[in-house]
Amino acid sequence: MRANRGRDTGPELQVRRLVHAAGLRYRVNARPEPGLRRTADLLFRGSRVAVLIDGCFWHVCPEHHQAPKANAAFWSDKIATNRARDADTNHVLRNRGWMVVRVWEHEIRADVDRVAARIIEAVRVRSAHPLPEHRVEHRTEEADDLPSADDERPVEQ
Repeated sequence: MRANRGRDTGPELQVRRLVHAAGLRYRVNARPEPGLRRTADLLFRGSRVAVLIDGCFWHVCPEHHQAPKANAAFWSDKIATNRARDADTNHVLRNRGWMVVRVWEHEIRADVDRVAARIIEAVRVRSAHPLPEHRVEHRTEEADDLPSADDERPVEQ
């Protein structure tokens, strides 16, 4: 289990790149409040939004989770504890005025732009200062987007 990262996972990095490109700044793997022994994958303190990215295996995704056959009792207890902690985290944070945004790992793989847009909208709604409208989209440079030799202007001296 040591090889399973607790932060900086592939799906988490994909989301962070897009949210950062949209101009939002956040804390990574941070506690929402002192004394609370839980961390959020992305934390927007100013707008009080906590984003938690859940792996399909560890948090029992209804679409993809498959219970292990080997050492079933151990895994059953471990995963039940994870689910109880998730529910408690949601409850505690909401009672303390936080908006909790939970994202499944498979949602990111299916459409990371949509997930990023959901997070950006949550922060925008909760933000004390209005954020500029920003659409999240992947940009690919095609030949038409690149400057051509005709576009070059002589440098004035």
